[in-house]
Formats: sequence, structure tokens, C-alpha cells
Amino acid sequence: MFSKVLVANRGEIALRIIRACQELGVKTVAVYSEADASAPHVREADEAVLVGPPPSSQSYLVGERLIEVAKRTGAEAIHPGYGFLSERAWFARAVRDAGLVFIGPPAEAIDAMGSKTDARQLAIKAGVPVVPGNAEGVKDAEEALAIAESYGFPVLLKAAAGGGGKGMRVVRQASELADALASARREAKNAFGDDAVYVEKYIEGPRHVEIQVLADSHGNVVHLGERECSVQRRHQKMIEEAPSVAVSPELRARMGATAVAAAKAAGYVNAGTCEFLLDKDGQYYFLEMNTRIQVEHPVTELVMGLDLVQWQIRVAAGERLPFTQKDFTPRGWAIECRITSEDPSNGFLPSTGRIEYLHLPSGPGVRWDGGIEAGSVVGLHYDPMLAKLIVHAPTRALAIARMRRALHELTIDGIETSRAFHLRVMDDAEFQRGDITIQWLEQRLPTLTSPTDDAETLQLAAIAAALVAHEERTAGRSSAAPSASADASAATTNASGASAPASLTWAGVARREGLRS
Repeated sequence: MFSKVLVANRGEIALRIIRACQELGVKTVAVYSEADASAPHVREADEAVLVGPPPSSQSYLVGERLIEVAKRTGAEAIHPGYGFLSERAWFARAVRDAGLVFIGPPAEAIDAMGSKTDARQLAIKAGVPVVPGNAEGVKDAEEALAIAESYGFPVLLKAAAGGGGKGMRVVRQASELADALASARREAKNAFGDDAVYVEKYIEGPRHVEIQVLADSHGNVVHLGERECSVQRRHQKMIEEAPSVAVSPELRARMGATAVAAAKAAGYVNAGTCEFLLDKDGQYYFLEMNTRIQVEHPVTELVMGLDLVQWQIRVAAGERLPFTQKDFTPRGWAIECRITSEDPSNGFLPSTGRIEYLHLPSGPGVRWDGGIEAGSVVGLHYDPMLAKLIVHAPTRALAIARMRRALHELTIDGIETSRAFHLRVMDDAEFQRGDITIQWLEQRLPTLTSPTDDAETLQLAAIAAALVAHEERTAGRSSAAPSASADASAATTNASGASAPASLTWAGVARREGLRS
């Protein structure tokens, strides 16, 4: 086992890795930008080193500097987390060339699966079913049109080096294709430095189902079942669960075997995820492989009883997997909500500011993977995800009820968050039935993000307003209840001079319950 690991990331995933290392008896080195100087991950690590100013291009993405810090502090390995440098083959190779261990797959496997077109070709050779499409970037609109007509519209244009919906366009008729191709290429070039775009058949109404795999350096590969990731906005996942209501034990075995075959074909080692589209008829198609730990890994951990991050570290240290495929059957149900600093009622615009008050949910089956605390300043330099709220229960219905209870307990004052949006999803009848596809959320957004008027919420708001009015009368101030705009401060001072948390003010309740004045 390593004696010291450098964590080349920030926020909740950095804390997640640090905690895994602590339980393994491994010391950690955190890196941080000037914007993250007081972040929790900096305080929790055994050592912390400043690596640059706030822009990630000058701090967390400067691989050479991270390697230099690892060597200077005596770290033997680097864990990249997700995002940033986690799927950059050149960084994995540079870490290896520096005599350190990259806690992730070999650079060659990242190369093999890093390009969607290369991954498609590899999957086809391995006998893995893929969505019908061309295997390499198209030269021009004329070639794209010929391919599209051979499959029939609608088709999907996808950036070969892409992800997260960047460089992706749905084209429903021939007249739209040239402009869509030009637009997809520009976006792909800006996002990935590569304007290659390919064409594939657009599958109507599928689910997004992914399979977690884990492989050691001794030839052992297992899959850890599926995750349902269909609740997406603009191709970005917002809620994940394990298992999936659409996957039977027989289908799980088939999809799992397919994922294992793809991993073996790529010479994969460590944790990774194969993403599939699952259509209404139970046919599935390989999309791509994420060569890193996934944001949504906790739901798999909870239903499989396995610490994936610890096993990433163990595998990188050369350990053999001590289990086989027959050891894994999902137990219960897990759901994850991504808590982001966005305002759902205002088009999910980013929200910035200082977190004035934070109350975390607790109780049976509740897990909080967060990188924030009261006093944390949320800016625009990084991804808006603040934390992940995860629950585990014996059944899906109880997991939904537990998530709803946990979301009600969660209070984050000072910025807008996605909390109220997640509550509405938990209350949605279609979601409760599991009747979802990757287009479901986009179709339901107007209902899920409009101002609420449910009786319970209004009653809570009225009680809070009455409490504030009483406090003000007691203090000898105006007897009129404050308006939401007048009560924008983070706390109210009562007669004794004590500071009441913002969750007890009208504005605080309005933020918590998704209301507007």
C-alpha cells in the first residue's frame, strides 16, 4: 500500500478520496487554488500545497506542477478524481514517466476509450452492440448527409472527443444538417480542441443506463451492476439511482458481460463505467466508456456494499480483487441528487455568494458527500456542483420517501440551489413509477421549475413570517411582517440580540421551499 497520495482535485471528490485514504492509513497531500485556500479538503489533508490562481487552467489543470508537488512532498501516487485531468492520457503517461503511480487506468486504455469513434471501433471488434453510425469523424456536410440518409432521420451528431453534451446536435431533417454540423464542430473545437464529429442513428425515447466495472492488473474484471441515469438536462445528469426499474436480473447479466468484454478489449485496469442506451424493447447499445470514477459512484457502493475509491487505491497498489462476479447482487435501492449552486426557477442560472447557514440531513440511510460548509464562498470558477445527497433503503418507494425527507431537512442559505427542484422530482408521479427516459426531464421542466403553491409550503412560509413579525414587535420595531425583498439578510436579530438562522426568516423559507415573493 502507498504511504502517501496526492489528490489532484478539489471539492467533494477531493474530500471523498482523502477519507478513503485515511481509512487505509495513507497520508494525503491536497492541492488548492487561491480561491480554495479555506476549502474543507485543504484542512482535512495531512498536507496542502498552493498550485496557482483561481482559473483551473492555471492551477488544477497544470499537470506538470501537480507532478512536481507530488515528488517534492514524497507522494508515491496521484489520484485525479473526476473531471480536470482524470481522463487525459498524456497526464497518466506523465505521472508514470515521473516514477509515480496514476490511480486510474493505464494511459493506453484512456487513449483507446477517450475518443468516441475509437471506442466504437474497439467495441465493434469485441462484439459489443453499438448504436448504428459511422466509425470516424465525417469530412464534410455531404458525407454526413449520405450517412444520415442511410440510417434515416432523425440522427445525432456527436463530437468524437466529447462528453457532457458538448458538440452534440439532434437533426430531424436533411435541411437542418449542414448548419447543425457546423455548429457542433465549432462547439467541439472550443470544448475539446478537436472538431471531429460523427453521425449515429438517434434512438427515440431511450434510457441512459451505465454499468460499473472494476479490474485489477492481474486479469480479473467484474461488473457491479447498473445505474439508471436518465434524469438529465442538456445531457447533464441530475439524479441517479441503482438499480434500474427497467433492468431485470437476466438483462443485468447480459449488459454486465458486455461491459466486461469492452473493458478487457481496452486492456482496462481500475474503476470505469460503460454507458449504454436502453430502448423500450430491451435492446441496449454501447455509447462510450468513462475511464475514471464517476460522480454517481455512491449509489453503486450502497447497493453493492463496496468502497469503490478504496478499491481504486488498492488496485493501483497492485492488489488482486478478492471477489468474483457471483459475489455481487444489488441489495436495496439507492438514489443520488446532485445539489448544485443553480437557480432552477431562473433557467438554472449559476448562483454565487457566501453560504451563511448550512444544516445537513441525517438519519437512517442518508449520506452526504459535500465539499462545502457554512462560510464557504461559491464563485464562478468551477463546476456548480456543491455536494451529492444519497439515500439507501430496502425498496425504491422507501428510497424516494427517504430522499424527500432528507431534502426537507437540508438547508443551504445564502445562495440558490437545486434543492427545491429535487423535491419536486421526488413528488412527481411519473418519476415515482420509474416512467422516465433521457428526454423526460426536458419535457417536465416547466412544471418542475415553476413557483410552487402547495399548501404545506405556504403554511411553513406563513408560520415563519409570523415568527419574524412577533420577534420584531417584541424588539420594538415595526409590527408589519417583512417582505421577502426587505428580509434578504442572512439572519434576523431577536429581542435578546441573538441571531436567528436565515431558515427562520421569510426569505429563508422562500429559498428552501422554492417560493418567490
